[in-house]
Amino acid sequence: MAASGYKDYFKVLGVERSASSEDIKSAFRKLARKHHPDVNQGDPSAEARFKEISEAYEVLSDTEKRSRYEQFGQYWNQRGGMGNRGSATSGFDVDFGRYGNFDEFINELLGRFAGPGRTSGFPSGFSGAAGFPRSAANQKLNLDAEVIVKINFAEALRGTERTLSVNEERVQVRVPEGIKPGSRLRLKGKGNLQPGTGRRGDLFLKIEVNPHPVWRLEGDQLRTELPVAFEELALGATVKVMTPDGEAEVVIPPGTAPGCSLRLKGKGWPSKNGRGDLLFTLMMNFPVKWSSEEIELLHQLQRVRGKDPRRSWFDSARL
Repeated sequence: MAASGYKDYFKVLGVERSASSEDIKSAFRKLARKHHPDVNQGDPSAEARFKEISEAYEVLSDTEKRSRYEQFGQYWNQRGGMGNRGSATSGFDVDFGRYGNFDEFINELLGRFAGPGRTSGFPSGFSGAAGFPRSAANQKLNLDAEVIVKINFAEALRGTERTLSVNEERVQVRVPEGIKPGSRLRLKGKGNLQPGTGRRGDLFLKIEVNPHPVWRLEGDQLRTELPVAFEELALGATVKVMTPDGEAEVVIPPGTAPGCSLRLKGKGWPSKNGRGDLLFTLMMNFPVKWSSEEIELLHQLQRVRGKDPRRSWFDSARL
């Protein structure tokens, strides 16, 4: 069958590229009845449409022809070596007029096998019954694919499940606990499908974790700022805190300075070596307004203070 230019035979029959042979046969029968010339006498467009439908069915119903068509596109029916520019010895018409030279045609053809990044120029080893380079036909394509999966902080900490739609297939994905932002999960055999071969790549899931308003991850440690009062730092205190596992208590030693950190071991981020630590950086919560009783107590403190807080600084700053 001769062909000129590229025809999407799947579109002609109104079927998906993944259609089975039964789907193709059913679509052809339906369209053939509708556009048969005997049913549409005096309508030349119906005859042309019927020929197009028959042409599509002839290719897609034949396993070998369909494989070549899916692999080579408009050049699927090429046979033998190439003749002069603008013709082919098999009688399969190719519009070489849109190419600057013969190499451009070959390079476009190679692009169907190798994708972006293949070097240009006339390929070595150009021979074979189909007139295509042997090395290109056997070259392994990168069929892997990558998608971004966004989860929240709690899901990353504890693990979660996601149902993804991949190439019209629903895939259940288990995200393990303790996964970190930027991690990649691999689903074997769930990537892109190479038409005509059945080969399929892998699907990689890149994990993005939405930031948390309180907790931040540093390695396997979780960090946060813990608001504390002046007297808790000065006198010491046992204060209640929240952790990813629920409530807990931490002890603030007397005389602790703002900016110091308290540690809860084994309450941080899960990893293969166990859980990291949880660190609280103590930040003094300085009141915006003071009560009259608080102000009076501060005056008393001022009167009884035994040491100038700037004495050592003053001596060090002297030139």
